[in-house]
Amino acid sequence: MSVSEELFTRAKRVLPGGVNSPVRAFGAVGGTPRFISGGRGSRITDADGAKYIDYVCSWGPLILGHNHPQIREAVERAVRRGLSFGAPCEDEVNLAELMCEMVSGLETVRMTSSGTEAVMSAVRVARRATGREKLIKFEGCYHGHSDAMLVKAGSGALTFGKPDSGGVPASSASLTLTAGYNNLLSVAALFDANPREIAAVIVEPVAANMGVVVPADGFLEGLRKLCDKNGALLIFDEVITGFRLARGGAQEKYGVAADLVTFGKIIGGGMPVGAFGGRRELMANVAPLGDVYQAGTLSGNPVAMAAGLAQLRYLNENPEVYAAIDGACAELATAVAEAAKRVGIPVTINRVGSLMTVFFTREEVTDFGAASRSDGERYAAWFHAMLRRGIYLPPSRYEAMFVSAAHARRELDRTVSAARASFKELL
Repeated sequence: MSVSEELFTRAKRVLPGGVNSPVRAFGAVGGTPRFISGGRGSRITDADGAKYIDYVCSWGPLILGHNHPQIREAVERAVRRGLSFGAPCEDEVNLAELMCEMVSGLETVRMTSSGTEAVMSAVRVARRATGREKLIKFEGCYHGHSDAMLVKAGSGALTFGKPDSGGVPASSASLTLTAGYNNLLSVAALFDANPREIAAVIVEPVAANMGVVVPADGFLEGLRKLCDKNGALLIFDEVITGFRLARGGAQEKYGVAADLVTFGKIIGGGMPVGAFGGRRELMANVAPLGDVYQAGTLSGNPVAMAAGLAQLRYLNENPEVYAAIDGACAELATAVAEAAKRVGIPVTINRVGSLMTVFFTREEVTDFGAASRSDGERYAAWFHAMLRRGIYLPPSRYEAMFVSAAHARRELDRTVSAARASFKELL
């Protein structure tokens, strides 16, 4: 029995399913999850000493790779000063100032401890600012695990939200309406059916939790116009895309301004953190200025702030990183697609910047329906074939691959070689 198998056996006795986040259990691909003991650059090492080229990258925040020396040194300096104060510290001011400098329209920021908290709080601000209660989200988009966000589409575009998790009261989900991603008509229909009742539309500007799904031309612009027309706010959930697609995130890349923006892991350089922000007048609703309550002992934690500040400073001072990781991901996507085509394996690869997903389908994937029709069993087989060759992919067809600045020529070439061999194995 491997060390990972032993650890998983122990973990299942004391952790639900043996994990602290569901996708880690390998439920979608089968087998035993690898317990990770370390990471450096583009590679991780498991408890048995096996090394892998990592395309999960802690689900996105490790833009510079694992254990980047500038981030590690910033954390070490912060740790020597103390782990937590429950009081203001200088680096939370420094980080907020830098975020507002890098992101257009971001005037005020509130730090949280997770992206879930950030989304929950941003929605609360939108409801207070508009005096409305209903919310539009999109099928297949993930915005954390607060009650109002765990909702699926139901039977049609005008269906009220139904809980997509046990323990969520129907009343908590009833104010969340679900539209189709890339389908502006479904959004307009919800506005028409709920006049002057919708506080906000929340969207992943690039969907990354049903696999990577690219916003269609005019989709984000159309959301902006619909919100303006109906007096609703537009919330961009940039937990994945913020500071990864560009210095200013998806707003900069697509030229569409959101009213409120949520952030997550990336602003902590991999440490637990989140934030939400927007225009000054909207954020003035947040306590202690306003009556929208949000609090947290670990909000603005000094260690997380130091890590995030180190990463964002590096990105701000070295913008060429974006062209490098985008180019590497584009090259990888093209080479993997060619490898699949060469052996007759049907795949559709969606990519935006340094994010990509390999869907096992001939169909163009533009929404959750198309993503769900891709071949999950074939993805699982490919996942394990790649894992055996030292390539660590997301253990679910509904997740994104992430390329970091540490993925150099050697790693890309080895990944493509592994993909070629793995596709042949699927025949």
